[in-house]
Amino acid sequence: MTREVGRTTKDLRRINRTSVLTRLYLHGPASRFDLMKATGLSSATVSNVVTDLVADGLVAEAGLLDSDGGRPRTLLEVRPGYAQVAGVDIGETHVQVGLFDWTLDTVATATYPMDEGRPDPAVLAELVRAGLEEVTAKAGVDPATLLGVGVGVPGAVLPDGLVHAPTLGWSDVPFAARLRPHVAAPLHVDNCARTLGQAEMWLGAGRGAERAIVGLLAVGVGAAVATGSPGGVTSTTSEWGHTVVEAGGALCRCGSRGCLEAYVGADAILERYARLAGEPRPPGAPAGRGGGADTEARLAALVAAAARPGPAADTVRGTAEYLGIGIANLVNLLGPDRVILAGWVSAAMGPVMLPAVRDAVRRHTLDYLAGRTVLAMGRLGPEQVALGAATLPVHELLMAGGR
Repeated sequence: MTREVGRTTKDLRRINRTSVLTRLYLHGPASRFDLMKATGLSSATVSNVVTDLVADGLVAEAGLLDSDGGRPRTLLEVRPGYAQVAGVDIGETHVQVGLFDWTLDTVATATYPMDEGRPDPAVLAELVRAGLEEVTAKAGVDPATLLGVGVGVPGAVLPDGLVHAPTLGWSDVPFAARLRPHVAAPLHVDNCARTLGQAEMWLGAGRGAERAIVGLLAVGVGAAVATGSPGGVTSTTSEWGHTVVEAGGALCRCGSRGCLEAYVGADAILERYARLAGEPRPPGAPAGRGGGADTEARLAALVAAAARPGPAADTVRGTAEYLGIGIANLVNLLGPDRVILAGWVSAAMGPVMLPAVRDAVRRHTLDYLAGRTVLAMGRLGPEQVALGAATLPVHELLMAGGR
């Protein structure tokens, strides 16, 4: 009986710490009075929790806030220097490792291009090891002291830890097991669209949204459905890239025809451009395979060429139409208040095709849904997927109320 009561008390303490810490982490500095109103906890409970969090080094005082006619209130904020965290982007064209403080400000990054369409998991595990060694050395940090290492992969992470990633040619690959010998800190592996969705809701274009869909456009195409919750954000993935937008259409790497990815994935865009321009397919980019080291440069050249009439401009218009159809399907099905385009293809093509995408979304979406849905670009910068992966250990810390 005593053990049961003790466990319940411990759980309640954790829940209270999580409530206060998450409020400060996601919404910025607040007074004890603000925290009491936001969490519903009593003044005494907030005071006790804050005292504990300050003693643990997670929270610090951040100056005074004037109040009407009363004593100034002390503001509290999370301490960026409390811990550092690493995030890893296993992309189809590169591996990027980022080192961040635990509030997700960038400390150092390392990027390694990939030259093959079906990379050996052991080779990628070695690149992750090298990247972690490089970024921690730049910052003078012991890798074993990191809060954790989050890894985002372009595919499904199954409950038994196996990774199914068609864009990498992986089926049931035990990637976490391959990484573990190279990682001294706690390791987390998840789908990169889901983690990017979480990051956009925390720090980017999704802030304040009740339900946002974050589309990740790269060689592969994925999406996360992110909703606000008392604990912060709930983000789940969908195989958006393998929803059909044209019956009997282009062959997709998954074996089906007419999938969205077969029209708006990076390889598909470049292959369409090559056909329209009458060019042979470039070496190193066979149909249905992942990108290769020059994919991003070739797409950037296409975008530059689209400034004048011709095959590049036609390719951009066609991509925008199919992307708009794919977004409209999500809006009609899920009714989000925000749709966010993220990933390196979005960053490269967004400025030139966003007006056409918005037009296509408007034409294919029910009027009452289109009128309350905002389409926006992601805001997290070039290390967005690595940053998203870094949210994994941070989220675990928040849910535990501390280490």
